Amino acid sequence: MSGPVVSSSESDIEFEKIDLDHPLASRSYRLKPPRHIGVRLGRALADRVESFIGRQSIHPDVAVYDAGTFPWAERVERNWRGIREELDVLMTRRESMPSFHEILAEAGTITTDNQWKTFFLLAPGMDCRKNQAQCPQTVRALKEIPNIQTAFFSILSPHKHIPAHRGAFNGVLRYHLGLMVPEAKEKCRIRIGTQICHWEEGKSLIFDDTYNHEVWNETDQYRVVLFVDFVRPMRPPHDRWVNGLLRLAARTPWLREAGGRQQAWEKKFYQAGKGS
Repeated sequence: MSGPVVSSSESDIEFEKIDLDHPLASRSYRLKPPRHIGVRLGRALADRVESFIGRQSIHPDVAVYDAGTFPWAERVERNWRGIREELDVLMTRRESMPSFHEILAEAGTITTDNQWKTFFLLAPGMDCRKNQAQCPQTVRALKEIPNIQTAFFSILSPHKHIPAHRGAFNGVLRYHLGLMVPEAKEKCRIRIGTQICHWEEGKSLIFDDTYNHEVWNETDQYRVVLFVDFVRPMRPPHDRWVNGLLRLAARTPWLREAGGRQQAWEKKFYQAGKGS
């Protein structure tokens, strides 16, 4: 049973506490229990690795962070209006942007329609220089984020729902900067573990996406955030091997294929722009 929405004294993001004893409060929670022993053993090993990473993290191992934990978040927030101006220009061509699963095929497990659009600015294996040239203020703001891995505008259409899922690796954390948030923000929300969070324009939301999470936009307006993954700050020497794992992951075939799809989309997008 959910309690009242409260505004945390340590955060600009409103959130709702829901049953802290629920299995969702654990990172090891999976929607579908594995049937085969090999999968069970693999998940047990993954849970041990993630638990170790959490223990060696410089910051507390929690689902949702107070934005003040990361001093750079305030510096990014100062630039939000300039970022929003660049987004407003891009939104005039929203229909020409690729859907998330059209770039990252693995996202097809949670979305298959054209209601979650993306505009990539940075990602392993991707050449996003043309997109970056459209957003110089955004690119400057992104330079404030240490060890950034991925950045893009995440554009949810009205009445879009992203079903419950979890990220692959807790060696990275996720950052959202609210840019375009529907007026009825109680109808536009993200559940992260056992917390319901609501975005605010110009405010930061930082969380661990390996906790089960789910997104709803039950309004008639678009919701857009600057979506960033950055390396979790770790105690040495564990920071080196986490970075090593991420470098190896960047060479995987599925990320190379995503880079190829992004390049093909960019070619079409900018050729169409010349003809308009």
